[in-house]
Order: sequence, then structure tokens, then C-alpha cells
Amino acid sequence: MDYSTKWSNLPTAPSLKNLTESGFGVPKEQQHAAVQDLVKAHIESFNHAVTDGLCRAVRAIPPLEFTHRNDRIALAFVEASVQNPVANKGSICKDTRVFPAECRGRRCTYRGRIVADVSWSVNGVSKGIIKQSLGLVPIMVKSKLCNLHGLSPKALIDHHEEAEEMGGYFIVNGIEKVIRMLIMPRRNYPIAMSRPKWKGRGQGYTQYGISMHCVKEEHTAINMNLHYLDNGTVMLNFIFQKELFFIPLGFALKALVEFTDFQIYQELIKGLEENSFYKSCVSQMLRLVMEQGCSTREKVLRYLGERFRVKMNMPEWYTHEQCAHFLLDECLCIHLNTDVEKFYQLCLMTRKLFVFAKEGCMEENPDSLMCQEVLTPGQLYLMFLKERLAAWLASVKFSLDRRGHRFSSELTAESMMKIFNMGTDLTKPFEYLLATGNLHSKTGLGMLQNTGLCVVADKLNFVRYLSHFRCVHRGAAFAKMRTTAVRRLLPESWGFLCPVHTPDGEPCGLMNHMTAHCQIVAPALATTTLPPLLCTLGVTPVDATPSQPYADCYPVLLDGALVGWVEKELASGLAQSLRRFKVLKEKRVPPWTEIVLVPQTGKASLYPALYLFTTPCRMVRPVRNLALGQQELIGTFEQLFINVGIFGDEIEEGVTTHQELFPHSMLSVVANFIPYSDHNQSPRNMYQCQMGKQTMGFPLHSFQERSDNKLYRLQTPQSPLVRPVMYDHYNMDNYPIGTNAVVAVISYTGYDMEDAMIVNKSSWERGFAHGCVYKTELIDLTEKVKGEDGVVFGVQPGDPKVGNRLDADGLPAIGTTLHYGDPFYSYINLNTGKGFVTHYKSQESCVVDNIKVCSNDTGTGQFKRVCITVRVPRNPTIGDKFASRHGQKGILSRLWPAEDMPFSESGVAPDILFNPHGFPSRMTIGMLIESMAGKSGALHGLCHDATPFGFSEEHQALGYFGESLRAAGYNYYGTERLYSGISGLELEADIFVGVVYYQRLRHMVSDKFQVRTTGARDKVTNQPVGGRNVQGGIRFGEMERDALLAHGSSFLLHDRLFNCSDRSSAQVCMDCGSLLSPLLEKPPQSWSATRSRRTVCTLCGRSDAIDTVAVPHVFRYFVAELAAMNIKIKLDVK
Repeated sequence: MDYSTKWSNLPTAPSLKNLTESGFGVPKEQQHAAVQDLVKAHIESFNHAVTDGLCRAVRAIPPLEFTHRNDRIALAFVEASVQNPVANKGSICKDTRVFPAECRGRRCTYRGRIVADVSWSVNGVSKGIIKQSLGLVPIMVKSKLCNLHGLSPKALIDHHEEAEEMGGYFIVNGIEKVIRMLIMPRRNYPIAMSRPKWKGRGQGYTQYGISMHCVKEEHTAINMNLHYLDNGTVMLNFIFQKELFFIPLGFALKALVEFTDFQIYQELIKGLEENSFYKSCVSQMLRLVMEQGCSTREKVLRYLGERFRVKMNMPEWYTHEQCAHFLLDECLCIHLNTDVEKFYQLCLMTRKLFVFAKEGCMEENPDSLMCQEVLTPGQLYLMFLKERLAAWLASVKFSLDRRGHRFSSELTAESMMKIFNMGTDLTKPFEYLLATGNLHSKTGLGMLQNTGLCVVADKLNFVRYLSHFRCVHRGAAFAKMRTTAVRRLLPESWGFLCPVHTPDGEPCGLMNHMTAHCQIVAPALATTTLPPLLCTLGVTPVDATPSQPYADCYPVLLDGALVGWVEKELASGLAQSLRRFKVLKEKRVPPWTEIVLVPQTGKASLYPALYLFTTPCRMVRPVRNLALGQQELIGTFEQLFINVGIFGDEIEEGVTTHQELFPHSMLSVVANFIPYSDHNQSPRNMYQCQMGKQTMGFPLHSFQERSDNKLYRLQTPQSPLVRPVMYDHYNMDNYPIGTNAVVAVISYTGYDMEDAMIVNKSSWERGFAHGCVYKTELIDLTEKVKGEDGVVFGVQPGDPKVGNRLDADGLPAIGTTLHYGDPFYSYINLNTGKGFVTHYKSQESCVVDNIKVCSNDTGTGQFKRVCITVRVPRNPTIGDKFASRHGQKGILSRLWPAEDMPFSESGVAPDILFNPHGFPSRMTIGMLIESMAGKSGALHGLCHDATPFGFSEEHQALGYFGESLRAAGYNYYGTERLYSGISGLELEADIFVGVVYYQRLRHMVSDKFQVRTTGARDKVTNQPVGGRNVQGGIRFGEMERDALLAHGSSFLLHDRLFNCSDRSSAQVCMDCGSLLSPLLEKPPQSWSATRSRRTVCTLCGRSDAIDTVAVPHVFRYFVAELAAMNIKIKLDVK
């Protein structure tokens, strides 16, 4: 992967080559690299998870040991692999491979089989290896395991995909699902933080602590904290299987190494030799261990094993020492492989904790991007896979315990295979995780949330689709927090997270999007060559003594492991040498290494050290290294200590070391599509980022192959005349999202108040913003008619309900127009010969676009499952929403006849009339510039560059485009004289007219309007039901009631809340005031059925005191409910 050339071939200016080139639309030899890069983080992380990661995860799963009939049995995984998606065994087909298009069409899951080699032994004697299938797991589209991997655009089209298919998602039950990227604490980095709630963890606890998110190579994670107690001791806490455990630090340190107490004491006080309080605290911590009689490492291990054994689920024959070793391996600094490394790391964390508690160093902000990384889809997938594999071993043990008595006295390979087949496979848990986004986990996987992990990758338009893959979410746990500190835009996130592209409202600041050139490190290289390299550059190894006191040295940490010390004078030279090796790709230093020298300042700043990070899942971005003249990848923590200039005139010799590749590098892909965004007020750019994702456009080219529930399509999309270079960089002309319109800024008639806009009716008739909606319905007769086997699609001969409107197969002909009440499809019962017809229920007419006949997974399905896609024409109507690319949204208020529209001297009537009151308060000057640039582009046949930061105070946009307009014979300021379309007189004011790219949004009146005369009522309350889909009413709530009360319109209120809701007549007894007691008298046998019966009060026994009153039905229900609770309601009827 070569990072250096990726951004150097950015187009210098946009062009209209797609409109003039003869080969446009012909599939290229290779896919467009920039578009494929958008999903790189997803695909690379998944590829790593199912290859190298899976091997590591399988090796890391501890063997499961248990007793069965007095034999000790051990089960362990040797190897595991995931296969490509293929058809089920026994299927008759030419090609056994399954492709994503088929899974979408059949609404099934795109998945491959996971196969593992399981070794089993009895009493320590190996009995061999059994190859076992563990179920089917979902496969990411376009990953190494996908059958589309490496195909050319032409081959992709042959397999019913897009030519630019990006992949990066899973297909579950026919729906494309993306695993969300989540912000996590930076792995293996001790973060100093102050949390007042920690005081509640026990007596003596303070708010000071050091938190560390430890992650192994195969991504297993655990959270670990060191707490400072007010008596000067330190408590270590960790979470094991969602339970919180505490160990005094002295026990942990003594259990890890065979050092004497004096050696441990010496290691702990390095760099703090002058601090007598700290030295006494260290002595006190070690004294606590001695007081428990734990003088040696063995005694400490026995002491810990004895206490933790009950929670560890270890076999009963394990000694206490073995249990303690398991505890240290699984719960303490799990990213380190040896106990000695763990010891040195805990000592460093303790020193940092004491310096922090005594305010010698600053608190680190866990919400800052420097202390964060990203949880990639592959990482979550692998963590979950590892946990499910361990759960499978446990399920095999459970099956053997339950059913083992059926087998003969000795276990054989055949009997073990039968037992293995009883284990719970991985198919259902994985499908549940991806279908719902909910995580069912025993350990919690070291995460704060277990819901909302997956989202649907809806193809509303291409902009929305690609933003799913660039989105990083802070986590569902933070959405409920009342504090706003989490949502703040911090300066540290410059260049990594877009300041503009975040939703307004509830998820604001929590759902962010990566900048266009930010990428996530996917590969994990072995770092074994780095410690020797560091030693040659002047680092003193961790077990040696540096030439200067420890207080004048920096600790050197490589991926969360202390590798040595470096003297203060050598540190900056060491960092520069490493940076040189990294940029020039020498000495096997990975190009994505993060080199952070936190300097000693003499004040309470960040804890000084030299940190080196090479781990995956970090955010990095390219900048130009000025000293070496090449691109360099820098990380989020590294950026704090680097001076990066933006423009050439900002660079100071000897101060500025790096420069941005381009000024708009801080913007996300979607924000980069806004023309002249530097001339707009910031919230308007935020609105456009949201509205760009709601635009009706051209989401895909394979409409005939798709069976999405809903797809929007614009019939006449255009290429914008004014656009940023990034628009061409991503080939957005393949998926256009709007139309160029001639816009006049004029207050004409009253129909354009409050953001409404008038559209020229002739433009509308010529096809301006015409579109349609594709809706797909999957009809499965096995679910529709349960219990009946012989039901297939077809028409009963001579059925009068059908007429000639359905084909003989019971389905409508393609191209048929369906209206409300027309036959939609028909099915027939082969056993009885009876036919059933289903009618089209929507009020909107539609055209049958295509029909796909589907089968089931095994290929045995008869003619029982079809996908019917209909096309609903949706041309703009009054009330439909439009927007320019500057957050200027408005609704179409009137289709104005062309003869009444104002027109220019050349006879041009505008397509859209925009109210001038939309500009002053919103300050979207970018739209005014776009209007002038679009006009100039249309006159000269050019495409203008709208990349932000292209103009400045010296080189202004107005002058540039004004001269261009003047050269074409138009007014310098973009204004024209218009003539009234009604009177034909010249309008007194000059009117600003230009060409603006307008977007039609998905919010249409046809989907929103709600009307009800009479209809369904609630069974209990007898009030009209709510909801548009069930023809319900609109709720007239408390606030609306208050408004009518304030107006004094009591009859209207009575009508709304009583007559039109649940008016009912009820009998009430005037004497006892009861609504429930008046009942019809019981007739004797001799009475005829026609004889009238009196209503008698069962309490008073009288019928003359009963009157009829009108009350709401819900009140009668309320009285009955209270009576059930033994509460009597008495009405005072006058």
C-alpha cells in the first residue's frame, strides 16, 4: 500500500469531459481507486480478521478441560478457516459459488462456512484431530473471501453489480448492513483521568486514577484501572466477565516477578527518588503484602488463586498457583506477553498516578482524539468470533455431560463427532448481531455499549451511501448523557474529523465523519526489530541504568510496553531519526508509526515520555514533511507536538516542520462537495451535509437487478456547472444528484414567503426534477398461507375477479399500470383448485417494473416466492422539498405559468424564483457566487472550480466572475433587467439572475399528507386510531386544547374532543349517581321478544330515576377500571 502517491494526482480543476468524451459509460479496465479507498478501512480490517487474525484468535483460546466418567478430557482448537460463499451440498448448479446479487434478490444472507480442526485428549493422551464445521458466518462483500474479489468492472456488471461496487458491507436477510465504526480509548496507553464518581467505589478512594484499554494482537480487549487511595496506597481494578474486581497493587507486582521487595521498591521510585512521601507510600504498599504472610511469589500466587478461584471456572485439579497465573494472563495488561513486561508497565503507571495525584502532570481528556482510536468492523467481528468459538467448546462439554451416558464406556472418534455436532453453531448468533446490531456477550468485549452496532446501508443516493463508511460514532452510551463535553469540537481533531459534517439535533457531535484523506491503520506488523534499533540510537534497555538520573530521562514505550530510557539531550534527535526512517521507509520502521515525544516542560503538563505506536485501528492522515519533501502519515497524538502550516506564506523556517497537502484537508468527502463553502455561514454547511444525503438522485445503475424496499430515482439528472475538484476526484458524475436551474432572486407574487419557491410550469413540463420511487414487495406463500403445502401462484380459470388483468401465472404483466383495487397477484390451492386474489391497496397508481421469481436456500422451493417491483411516478407537486447546495431549503409553492413569469431582455424566463429574504440572515454568500459562476460557465461553455479557499481578500470571487460575465456581454454584478410577465413592463429593480445547481429532496407531500373522514377505531377506547398507514386521525393534544380554550371557541373544542372522537350515550341513575348499575331488566320466560324492557338500577331497584347522558366512551371505560380496583365513581346529574 503506497500512501505517498494517493493524493498527489488530485485534478487541478474540474472539467466537463464526461459530457464530451466518447468513451464515457464504457466500463474501464479497473475500478476507480479514489471511490474504492472510501471503504478501505472496512475491507482491510475484515481481511485481516479472517486470515491472520483468525489464526491468532484460535491459538489464544485456552483449551477446555473437564472430567467425564473420571477421565480428564481436554478440547482445543488447532486451526480454523472461513470458506467462500457456496451453494449447499446437493444443490444442482453449474457454478457452486454464490454471489451477492442472488442473496439480495432472495432476501437471504451472504455467508461462508467456518471449519475448525479440534484436537481432543483423554488424561493427557492425544486422541487425534477432528475437522468440524461450526456453522455459517456472514462474509463482507468485496473482501478476500467474497466471490467478487478482484473482478474487473465488466465482470462485476456480468454478476449484476455496479461497475464501481465498493463492498465493505454484509448482506443479512437481503439487507445491506454496515458495522459502525466506534470511537474507543487508545489501546495500551495509560490515560490519567479524574472521575468524582470513583470516590463511591469504597472507603478512601479518591477521584484520581489511571485507565488503560488493553488490547491483544487478536483484538481481545479488557479495561483496567489504577486507583489512588487517600492513605497513599494504590488499588488495581479490572473487569472479568462483566464483574468488577479489585487487587491491592503490591499483590499484583509481587505475583508477577521473582524480585525481592527492595528490587520492587527501587523500580517503583525511578525518577521520583527525591519524593519522600511517595517512598513511604511504596513501602506501605509492600508492607501490606507482608502482613498477609505473602513473603514470596509462590505464597502471593497461592493467596490470589485461593480467593479468585471461585470466579474463574477452572478444573478442580488445577492448583491455586495455576488459577493465579490464569488471572494474571487474562486480566492484567493482557497486551503484554511476559510477566516481567507487565511488571515494568504497572510500575510506570503507578509513577504516573502519583505524579498526577500530586498535580505534577495534567489530566488527559478521554474525549480528546489523542486518547482515542477506532473500533473497526473486522475487530468487532473477530472479537465476537473468538468468544463464540470459546462458547462452542463449552456447549460441547454441556452436550457430553447431558448425553454422554448414551455412548459406550470409552469415547471414540465417532462418538466425539456426534457430540461435536450437538454443539451450538455460529450461524444464528452472527446473523442476530448483524441483523439487529445488538451484542449478546458474556464478557462485554471490553465495550461500553451492546446495541446499535450495525446500521442499514441505505442507497437513497450515492452521497448517503458513502457517508455510512466514513462515519465514526462516539457510542450509544454517550447519547443519554446530560453533559455536552463529549460533543465538543476539540482542536485536536483537526484534519481527522470533519468540523462540518455532523447531524444537528440529538446525535450532534457524537456521530462524526472522517475527513476525506484520513485513513485507519489496518495492517499489524511485527515490531521485534524496533527495540534493537532503538538501542542503537541511544536508548538504555529497561533492565540497565542510564548515564543520567532517571528524573532527567524519558521512558520509551513501544505499543504500551516499556522498552527503556533515553536521556533528555538525546530524545529529540532520536525522534527525528525515527521520523526520517519512517518517511523514507528505512530500517523496517512502518510508515504508519506514530512517534510522540511528550517533552518535560517544568510545569504540570502531559506526563513526559517517548511513545511509539504501530498498532492498527489508529487514525492517520498524510501531510508533507518539509525537511524530506515527502508525504508522511501522522497520528492524532503525534499531531499535538508537530507544527503544521496550511498555506505557503504561513511557513516559518525552523518552526514549521510540516504542511497540509491542500487547504480543504479538514473537510469530509460530503463537505468537500459544497461549492465555495468558505463563503457560507457554518450552520448552513452543516445543513447541506445532511440534505445532500436526502437527495433524490441516481443511487445506482442496476435498477433491474435490485430488490431494495424503496429506491428513489431522478429522471433528468445533470452534471453541475460549478463544482469542487473533489467532485471529479470521486467521479460523482456517475451518480448525479441534481439539476442546473436558472434562478432569479426576486420577490414575485406572495407565493414565495418563508422559504417557499415558485417553479416555472414550462420547465416542469419539460421534465425539471421529475423522478420516481421504486417499491419492492416480497410475497412468500409459505408464510402467507401457513400449513398448506400445495399453494402456488396461478389463476383459477374463469375467475371473474381477475378478468384479463393477470397473466396465467397469477402475476401482473410487466409494464402494466395498477390502480387502487386492481388485482395485484393471485395464487391457487392445487389440492382444492380454489384461487385467491390479492388486490393493489395503495391509493397511488404505479407501473409494474420487474418481477423476480425466487427459490429458497436449498433450491427445493416451488413457484411460491416472488419479488414484485413497482415504479411510482413522482413528478414535483406543490409541497415537495427542494434545496440548493448551501443549506437553502424550500418547498415548491406554485407551478407558475411561463407566460406570467418575469423574463429577461433575451427572452429567458427563470426556472425558479427565489425570495431575496433568504440571504441576509443566512449569509450564504457561496450561493450568490455559485449563481454568478454558473451563469459564466453556461455562457462560456466552462466548468468552474468551486473548491473552498481558492479565493482570498486579494483575489476576490466577485472580480473574477464579474469580469467573466462582462466578457460575455452581461452585467458585472450578475444582475439583469427583467420584464413583468403579467404587465410586460420593465421592473424597476435590477434582478440577480444566475445558474444554481438544485437538488430535489426525498420529502414529498405524497408520503406525508394525512386525511380521514371516518375509519378504524380503537377497540378499547372507541377513539379513532392514530397513524398515517392505517388511515388514522391526527391527535388533537393538550397544547392544541389550550389554544382553543384561549380563543374561547368552546363549541369547536366540544366538537373536536367529543363529537368527532368517542361520543357515546350512557344511562345513569339520578339517585345513586352510578354509571355501571343501570341495566335492562331480565325478562321472564313468558315475555315475547318484542316486548319493551325497562332499565332498572340494580342498586336502588328503581327505573324512574334513570336518565340518558352523553359521555366520552373512554370515561365509561375509566369508571369500569376504577370499579375493578374497588373505587366507586358517583355522578352528580342535575
